[in-house]
Amino acid sequence: MTAKILVVDDEPDLEALVVQKFRRQIRDGAVTFLFAHDGIEALSTIAENRDLDMVVSDINMPRMDGLSLLAKLQEAEEKLSTVIVSAYGDMANIRIAMNRGAFDFLTKPIDFADLETTIDRTIRQVHVLREARRRQSHAERAHASLSRFFSPNLAERLASDPSGLDLGGQRREVASLFTDIAGFTTLVESLDPAILAEILNQYLGEMTGIVFAHDGTVAKIVGDALHVLFGAPGDQPDHADRAVACALDLDTYAETFRARWRERGVNLGATRIGVHAGPAIVGNFGGGRFFDYTAYGDTINTAARLESANKQLGTRICVSAAVADRVHGFRGRPVGDLVLRGKREPLRAFEPLTEQAHAAAATARYREAFGKLETGDPGAMPAFAALVGQQSDDGLAGFHLKRLLNGANGTRIELS
Repeated sequence: MTAKILVVDDEPDLEALVVQKFRRQIRDGAVTFLFAHDGIEALSTIAENRDLDMVVSDINMPRMDGLSLLAKLQEAEEKLSTVIVSAYGDMANIRIAMNRGAFDFLTKPIDFADLETTIDRTIRQVHVLREARRRQSHAERAHASLSRFFSPNLAERLASDPSGLDLGGQRREVASLFTDIAGFTTLVESLDPAILAEILNQYLGEMTGIVFAHDGTVAKIVGDALHVLFGAPGDQPDHADRAVACALDLDTYAETFRARWRERGVNLGATRIGVHAGPAIVGNFGGGRFFDYTAYGDTINTAARLESANKQLGTRICVSAAVADRVHGFRGRPVGDLVLRGKREPLRAFEPLTEQAHAAAATARYREAFGKLETGDPGAMPAFAALVGQQSDDGLAGFHLKRLLNGANGTRIELS
């Protein structure tokens, strides 16, 4: 690659001297020189030659001196690496030049061997900086692409309807789904960075793939947590069905993922999932510079709180009645009437089940025990105790048994 250098100096013989001293490099195509006689002419030459690699400039010149030229170059978006030439011993000007961003300096009379060394060093630095900028630009474009088109269905909609990029939102009926890995923040502190990267890349890659398979939109990824929307940006009359089916598939994958990493000595927490359905305001709320398709409203907040409620309930998936009532043939267990943090009114919640789990005898026994809890039947406590005795890993049955042992009754559950 040929290095392109602008030499700025008002000495009439310098151009011929430079061409003579660098004739071999010029002949071999290693370097090309352009010449200007003062700062004003230099700025004009730079404007016409955007591929310049560096500038070598004298200080004392008519019309515009080298220090003024240097200041102009530092104001440009892409700052040219500049080597300043000054009379021997003129340390005051050299100090000013270095403070204004000069890459290096030479003293007159010019030692051409020293000039060649300085040019080589400067060009190497220029190439390093350009490569760094190229990589940064590539990373920024990739990030912008991911942030704008983080789900295939959203990308397709935006491609066909550019107005989707406009700022603002609209009220829509959606199903909102949140996921989070229990205890992950604490676990991160003890993980090797390479292991953490492997875990997150595998986990998020598969989880988002499952979401996309159900035509969901990933509105946010924060650490290990996902926020997913169904019913936006496009209409999905069956958004609740999609959300529950997606939640079950996410849970199945997450449990398999946990088991795989447990064999490698990493104990991941369970993935907790919360789902709620209702109205929300969705759209682009990224300001003028960014595209951030997201959702706001009580529906979104409630879904997030249902995800968090799993920790106390002993469940991994918790969905609201607003979701369950919209799902044709919903299969699941009633959890209770939850008073979520920040809420006054209770919300009936359910634990969705796979077809196999729903058909199990233990599920029928749970429904019987929950029925006793609803009616205030004192037989609820022994019924839940029997369930826990038969299946000790039934977290929800264990939660109700503990409540009853602590004197609670009924299905109203106050959550902190």
